[in-house]
Order: sequence, then structure tokens, then C-alpha cells
Amino acid sequence: MSDDTIRLVTIGRMLRRRWRLLTVLAVVGALVGYGTSLLFPPRYTTSASVLLPGQWEERELLTQAEIATSSVVVDRVAATLGWPGVGGGGLRDRVSAKAADGNIIKISGTADTPERARQLSDQVAQQFVTFAARLAGDNTDPDTAAGPEDLRKMVVQTNRRITDLSEAADPGKTVEGVQARTELAKLRTALQEAVKKLDEADPATSRGTMVVMGPAARPTGEAAPTRTQFIVAGALLFFLIAVIGHLAAARVSRRPRTGPEIAAALGSPLLGTVDVPGERRARRPEGRGPRARIRRLLDLDIRWELPTPRTSGDEASRQLRYRRVCARLRDQLPGPRGLLVVVPDGDEVARRAAGQLVAEAGSDASPTSSSRGYPMLRMVAVSVSQPVVPDRDTESGALVVLGAGSRTAEELADVAEACADAGHEVVGIVVAATVRARPARSAGPPRDAATPALTARGHAPGGSV
Repeated sequence: MSDDTIRLVTIGRMLRRRWRLLTVLAVVGALVGYGTSLLFPPRYTTSASVLLPGQWEERELLTQAEIATSSVVVDRVAATLGWPGVGGGGLRDRVSAKAADGNIIKISGTADTPERARQLSDQVAQQFVTFAARLAGDNTDPDTAAGPEDLRKMVVQTNRRITDLSEAADPGKTVEGVQARTELAKLRTALQEAVKKLDEADPATSRGTMVVMGPAARPTGEAAPTRTQFIVAGALLFFLIAVIGHLAAARVSRRPRTGPEIAAALGSPLLGTVDVPGERRARRPEGRGPRARIRRLLDLDIRWELPTPRTSGDEASRQLRYRRVCARLRDQLPGPRGLLVVVPDGDEVARRAAGQLVAEAGSDASPTSSSRGYPMLRMVAVSVSQPVVPDRDTESGALVVLGAGSRTAEELADVAEACADAGHEVVGIVVAATVRARPARSAGPPRDAATPALTARGHAPGGSV
């Protein structure tokens, strides 16, 4: 197909002509999405926030977020909740934590009910605060070593003892006394510097205890993907697949559209292109059975990729095209001879064009003149799946009439082969194009161009047609 398949006007044309099929596919996709949502139970998510007082670097906050979802914390949460059949491994995929602005760790929990989601988030936050406090050494175990406060008290008592020892030393009478007071002064200075460094390094001076900022809120809606999202996603997916499939099929289509392409597929000269006015309610190919009804219901029997018909001239200009084709036939044939007008079955445009050609040739036929009369034409419809053309009788050639882009090159080759098998030489090809007719301006009555009846199936020599 040409580059017309990638234009927006082509997509708009497809939506107008195949909207029923696209709607049905979208509904099917929505049903598939609904069925998929039944395989995934609803999930609810809520969050609890933990405040970290003091100054924290970004990497430290990320470390705390990792600690909040560690196996130690999650296993303790599972043991505390005691949900049947749910252990630490099952909860690890339902818990997440991230560092937010303002030294806040946001802990999220997901469960199959809103109440369980709230319990899970609250319990993870509590266990995280407890575990983080133990890591920081914030506990009241009497068997542990003395804390920084006890150490400060011991340093104050030592300073007082140093002062007492310095006052008790012999002031300036002996060298030993002076050395003792000097050593005691150095020891006091070292202790003061040690206490100062301890105060600077003590996290308790700059960071307080982590605080859970209230219980988690009870979730009011399902977590993504929800059932509605599954349904919408299924409908959109099927709709896009249908659109892309139509465009891909049109792109790889091997249906010849132009006259030279059709002539090359049939191996015969192109005699001309005729116009067929489009009907407001186009007649669709006849067919019975469930499959035919479904095709008509979904507009599958209408070619969507064909461009919008152009506006043609008046009735006189259209008849002139038919007369020119008949004149070329008369000039090309050596003498008066009859021709079969072969029309692919189901090609309504070609059928109407062939009927007009037969009527035009019959209105000016002259069997006694070889230079002025048009050849006698008889129209037959052949199936493109198994084409059978009547054997030679009064006709000694075939004229193929078909709509532009209606058949593939393989189908046209089969029609040409069927004509040759019946002893008919394909003398030419006529391409029928659908146009939008203008109102007739002539005052005279229109020329009667009744469409002759198709050759009855099964009565033509050589088999059914």
C-alpha cells in the first residue's frame, strides 16, 4: 500500500468505516480485563510516617529506610501479627519504605483488607522504631555498661579528686611537689577535652528518639491496578491492536489499485477507466448464513482502506468514458465479434460498470458494419476463488471489468488463466472507480441505461459461472 496508510485521514477513515468492529473488540477487551482482574484479589495500601529528629544526611535516611524493611523488622512484625499462613517472607513483598522530606520515613503496607493494611503499616513502624533504638544503644538494661551520663559524673568526681590532690601537695617547696601539681593539671585538662569530645560525638545531644507520627489511615480505595483499571486497559489494548492490525494489513496488502498495476497482473492492455456514481446506501455483497450476517453486522464486507471517492463530472462526461472504451474495443478488434464481459463475483462497482458498458455497446451495435458498430457484449460473473468462464460460443474474447483495489494479483491471475482455459483471449481491462456524482444539468430525459441481467449460473457452456 502507499504511504497513505500512515496519515491521520486514513485512521479517521478506518474509524468511520469499521467503528462497529472496533467497538465490539473494545468490549471484548474490557471483558478480558474484567476476567483478568478476578485472578488478582483486591489490595489495599496505607502508610505510616516515622519522624527522625535532629540532623540526618541523605544516605543515613536511605539506610534507615532499608532498616525499616529488613528481614529482622519484618519477621518481628509477622510474629506480632500472627496472621495464619503469613510469615516474614510473605510480608516482605507487601512492605515498602522511602525517605520523604523533613527527615520522615514513610512506611507503606499492602494487604487484602483495609484493616489488615492499617495494622501492617502501624506494626512495621513500631518495630522499626524499637529496633532502631536498640541499634543506637537507647535501652535500660541494668547489665549493660554505664551510659555517657554516668561517664560524665565519674569525670566530675575525678576532677574534684585531682583538685584535692593538687592542694594537698607541698606548694613549691620541693621539685617533686611541683611535678605532681603539673601532672595533675595535665590530667584535668585531658579529662575536660575528653568530655568535650564525648559531648560532640554523642547522638543524644543532636538527635532525639524516633517518633511514630500517629496511626496509619484506613485506606478507602483499592491499590493499583484496580478492577476498573484492568477493564480500561483491556479495552484500550484490544482497540489499539485492532487499529494497528488494520494499518499493518493495509500496508502489506498486495491488491493492485492503479490501472497499470492491474494490467500487469492480468497481462492485458488497459482500455480505460470508467466512473461509477456511489450510492448513498451502497449495496453490499449478497450472502446467507451466520458468517455473512456477522460480516455485514461488523462492516467487514466494506473496504475501509479505499480513499474517499472524488467528485466526478456530469452524466454526459461519464457516458463519454464508456463510449471511448467501446470505441477502443471496436478499433482493436479485427471484425465484428462478441465479447464476454468478465466481472468478479461480489464486485458491485464492477458489476454496475459492466452493465453500463453492455448497455452502451448494445445501443449502437451494427452487426452489418465492421467499422462503425460496437462489439456485442455479454456479462458474466465468475467466482475469484474458483473462477470458471463459459466456453467459446458466439463470443471469441473476454473483457475484464473490475473495481480498483478489489482483488489481489493472484486472484486476477486466476481469472486470466480461467479465460485462457475457456479459449477466450483477454482483449483488455476496464477499471471502475467509485465517484460522487453531481446533479444532472441537462434538460432532456436521461438516457435509458438499464442493466442487463447476469448470465444465469449453470446454463453457460462449459460449467457454472
